[in-house]
Amino acid sequence: MADGVRLQKLLSQAGIASRRVAEQMIADGRVEVDGQLVTELGSRVDPDASVIRVDGARVVLDDSLVYLALNKPRGMHSTMSDDRGRPCIGDLVEHRVRGNKNLFHVGRLDADTEGLLLLTNDGELAHRLMHPSYEVPKTYLATVAGTVPRGLGKKLRAGIELDDGRASVDDFAVVDAVSGKTLVRVTLHEGRKRIVRRLLAAAGFPVQALVRTDIGPVSLGNQRPGSIRALGRNEIGELYKAVGL
Repeated sequence: MADGVRLQKLLSQAGIASRRVAEQMIADGRVEVDGQLVTELGSRVDPDASVIRVDGARVVLDDSLVYLALNKPRGMHSTMSDDRGRPCIGDLVEHRVRGNKNLFHVGRLDADTEGLLLLTNDGELAHRLMHPSYEVPKTYLATVAGTVPRGLGKKLRAGIELDDGRASVDDFAVVDAVSGKTLVRVTLHEGRKRIVRRLLAAAGFPVQALVRTDIGPVSLGNQRPGSIRALGRNEIGELYKAVGL
């Protein structure tokens, strides 16, 4: 399109690479525009309407969009405000993220659970990440009392009947066992309330402590409780890919 912006300029402005490197990416067949491979260096695109992907991962062109990872501390509520005055994630955002009052939190964690929450003002991405049909996996580390038997993972993968229907995990592993406690890793794409706690309790192993470590391709890593960080371009691109955007 004659009145668009040169593709290599857009890639450079989005922080993907310098214009020279972006030109090489285009020539190497690594860039798609609206599902079509583009290898012509003079190509112009509409930044407001076109979907651009590099190596299959979507490039975010709108610099007003915000993508954050928060490590929610234990005892804090997963709400942007609380009419009873209880500590909530909105308190952290208000003090640390200026000018971004329209953030969605992706999923919830109960007050006793700590770990990863995603915050964004990208409504479509947030909706898809929370919708069960996209089956975005979430991983947790749970501390339970006692020694976990060898067959528990198989039982959880097969599914356990809860009061609101059957639930199962995608993956289960024992991480460590010390002093009458066992640390287990659970991955599932269920989004029902307190699902990890209810599943493990139904299996005979009530949770003593719970941390969410991953949502899809985004990991908590060594983030401290209460800290907020901006997601990297690759993480954002992988989130888009996970929900078909």
